[in-house]
Amino acid sequence: MPHPTPRAEMVRVDRRWVDHYTARGFWGTRTLTDVIREHARHRPDGVAFQEGERRMTWAQYEERSTRIAGALIEAGFLPGERIGVQLPDGPDVHAVFVGAEKAGLSVIGLGVRAGGREVRHLLERGQAVGLLTEETIRGQPVRPLFDRLVAEGLPLRAHLLMPELELTAPEASEVAEEVERRRIGPNDLYLLNSTSGTTGLPKMVMQFQNRWFAYHRMAVDAGELTPDDVFMCLIPAPYGFAQWAGKFTPTILGATNHLMAHFNPEACLEAIERHRVTVLMCVSTQFIMLLNSPDFRRRDLSSLRVMFTGGEAIPYERAREFELSTGAKVLQFFGSNETGALSYTTLRHDMEYRLRTCGEVIPWMQVRLFDDDLLDVTAIGGPGQPGCKGPVTSLGYFRDERANAELFTEDGWMLTGDLCVLEGRTLRLVGRKADLIIRGGKNISAAAVEEDVGSHPAVALVAAVPMPDDVFGEKVACYVVLRPGGRLTLDELREHLRRRGVSVESWPERLILVDSLPMSSGAKVAKGQLRLDIKERLAREGVRGR
Repeated sequence: MPHPTPRAEMVRVDRRWVDHYTARGFWGTRTLTDVIREHARHRPDGVAFQEGERRMTWAQYEERSTRIAGALIEAGFLPGERIGVQLPDGPDVHAVFVGAEKAGLSVIGLGVRAGGREVRHLLERGQAVGLLTEETIRGQPVRPLFDRLVAEGLPLRAHLLMPELELTAPEASEVAEEVERRRIGPNDLYLLNSTSGTTGLPKMVMQFQNRWFAYHRMAVDAGELTPDDVFMCLIPAPYGFAQWAGKFTPTILGATNHLMAHFNPEACLEAIERHRVTVLMCVSTQFIMLLNSPDFRRRDLSSLRVMFTGGEAIPYERAREFELSTGAKVLQFFGSNETGALSYTTLRHDMEYRLRTCGEVIPWMQVRLFDDDLLDVTAIGGPGQPGCKGPVTSLGYFRDERANAELFTEDGWMLTGDLCVLEGRTLRLVGRKADLIIRGGKNISAAAVEEDVGSHPAVALVAAVPMPDDVFGEKVACYVVLRPGGRLTLDELREHLRRRGVSVESWPERLILVDSLPMSSGAKVAKGQLRLDIKERLAREGVRGR
């Protein structure tokens, strides 16, 4: 009789919720491992992922992920432990994620643009015991960072490298039995991914697979998706949007998903034309960059029938232009990494509805609106902050009581941080409660930017505000009061932030030196005046976001 495998503590969904949503048909017992195995048996040569000329078939997906699981097991990781993964978006990262699932590990997803400080924070908060990367990230070797983190006391036991990991991995048949003993279930923590909040460093959202199997059903309904569709997901694998768009829905359908490790509009348009892509998943910034490309009118994009976008409010004029030019219907899910979807638009809705609203409230998400005192104002249609309960919500934040207290009401409703009104069954976005700058779908904490910029020795006071931009939606603008005798340029400030390990997306793209900051009657910076000022400056210059 085999000896039981030692295990660390695994985070799981409360049994009561498992029973509740399973009985109602939202959740099941399968994981991605089961789905991939089924495709590998019935259509082994079908293409699961393609990035450029690189392909990974269903049979290769099954074998590679099992061998990676074997390598992780041989490295001494225990089921229930967590490992950081920082890899470019391509077949490799998906094979690694499923390999970790098979080894019983939870992945801490790290974006390739994450700075050293963010990586340290996420690995420390997630109590990672290992890190898996390529040898370099953005041209910089990773090993010095790993060694520094170990010296600082993080419990990291191993730094594993791709592709070397696979070269030494055991054969799939050698670890098959151990995989069955260890692999993660559909209600276990399989991923921690980061999300920016209103203050400080990113929080870590707890993901389990059943929420994305339930989300998949909504995606199929919204876009009338089938196994014959050809997908292209432009969202990096660790992020919430990419969970259903890049990881679950194409895999469950058994459809090919085209990826791009480094987004390039011209290469993307060429791939859509060459592979006859039918379903595109991207943030608004990316489809605007496609529209702005000189190749947009020269490529045959007639295969596109659906584009899912999100991460920010849809820019009406540009979305309408994309739809009229390509014939692809623009759809969205409204929600967050934490909540999943509260409402959605579908092919059943007309263009004005799809592009001007957040869509139809999803009945089983029990959407409510709450005022500033967290009183329920749903019956009067708000305005209020949306909250929900349902089968596609996350488990909240990992080991972060303070953040969870802000995410949930006392009676368990999960909040979005937005401001909406409800008109019948239609949800409309009217504002944002959180002090966030949304750059290309990435939430950036204005308070965190202010803290980092304020650490420069020349800076006395700073206020960060969103600067309108036609491509990215918003960029970071900083109004700065200098210390007496201080001097500062934008390049000097950004070099300072680079040395602090601040992620690139959070670097200011406009520096405005002022003698003083406008203050409100409550002795706070009057950011409304600064938001108006940056718009007026751009209007006078005849540009946006430069």
